[in-house]
Amino acid sequence: MDNAWKKYKENDLDNINSLTEDYKEFLDLAKTERECCQEIIKRVESSGFKNLEDYISNKEKIMPGSKIYVNNMNKAIALFIIGQDKITNGMNILGAHIDSPRLDLKATPLYEDSEFAYFDTHYYGGIKKYQWVTLPLAIHGVVVKKDGTKVVIKIGEDTTEPVLGITDLLPHLAQEQMKKEASKVIEGEDLDILIGSKPLLGSDKKDLVKENILNILKTKYDITEDDFLSAELEITPAGHSRDFGLDRSMIMGYGQDDRVCAYTSLQAFLDSKATSKTLSCILVDKEEIGSVGATGMYSSFYKNAITEICILMGEVLPNATSRVLQNSKMLSSDVNAAYDPLYANVMDKRSASYLNKGLVFCKYTGSRGKSGSNDANAEYLASLRKVMEENNVSFQISELGKVDIGGGGTIAYILANENVQVVDCGVGILNMHAPWEISSKADIYEVYKGYKAFLENI
Repeated sequence: MDNAWKKYKENDLDNINSLTEDYKEFLDLAKTERECCQEIIKRVESSGFKNLEDYISNKEKIMPGSKIYVNNMNKAIALFIIGQDKITNGMNILGAHIDSPRLDLKATPLYEDSEFAYFDTHYYGGIKKYQWVTLPLAIHGVVVKKDGTKVVIKIGEDTTEPVLGITDLLPHLAQEQMKKEASKVIEGEDLDILIGSKPLLGSDKKDLVKENILNILKTKYDITEDDFLSAELEITPAGHSRDFGLDRSMIMGYGQDDRVCAYTSLQAFLDSKATSKTLSCILVDKEEIGSVGATGMYSSFYKNAITEICILMGEVLPNATSRVLQNSKMLSSDVNAAYDPLYANVMDKRSASYLNKGLVFCKYTGSRGKSGSNDANAEYLASLRKVMEENNVSFQISELGKVDIGGGGTIAYILANENVQVVDCGVGILNMHAPWEISSKADIYEVYKGYKAFLENI
């Protein structure tokens, strides 16, 4: 494995800059799964994709060359480019997830204590809770009123807007706090967002700071306290992704797990040449909490979409959907923990992934005895090696930490349960699951090239 930067020529550097500037814009526009879906639909529609529901309602036959998207509750999306071969001969599939660790507002979040107004939160996914205090935070999401009106909320990203935050104890008074284990320095119930301190003037109600916040929300968004009962509001770090390092070789941004893989999958998919096989890209929600629910990979929405497409293509065998999947090949994309010399004790250097060394293949994930793993077969890996080498894609093989320490899971094993040939792969990053994660621009470029090579050549 050599550092990918060493092989680049001027044209490569221009391509890297163009790709990563667009990636940073994508990260900033898509800090939640809803925002991701919105941005993806905007991009695919501009590339000629049509909603599957339009084909169904118009009873329009799907033909080779048809470009289709399926929007699942504005939180997951599946894309298809229909090839010349029968779809039951299988597809080439890229998959990733678009949810990220964060804080969610509880259903009754707003309260006042000691003339401070707060939002009560519940963290989502695996986080180090202490990393979320004293940061500028933003709020993203929707409030749906009883009459069905949907109010979009986005506060804290524009520099003219206020930010929110979680306070912490000063070192002078933190002797007892500093004795706690890291997992308990900040408790989950203490991740409450400070949102105001000014009372509503001219009122005789109690909790006047809270009343002032409600007045602001009513004036600006026409929502009431009861409307929080039907809201999805997420707390993310405030601010834009940035070039990282004096050499600008890296990117620091929120949500790169797993939007770096979602973005490169999407761009490779849109830029790929038409092939005889049908191409698909699936970007799903809820991976960070087990891929559960109607918008996670365990949902039947992807299989249902394939069934509908088969019907509209005249493939009406009872087992058509199963045949599509069992003949398909997939790259299941998620980030990998790149080697960090400051924390070398948890890594096996010979089996770690490294920044700047390209696409990371992970034959198996799981933990300890490969528990919960998809373990890709050797024949499939050999075919991927061949394609990557023929297309000058830098790649590496990795595990996630030492055997009895590391481990993790992705959506790969769920598709493997459908008999899809699938392997985990993706981008190595630093600071995984932290509010601000770090990726390599060279790796983003190599992963994009690798996904494109897979779609066009497997």
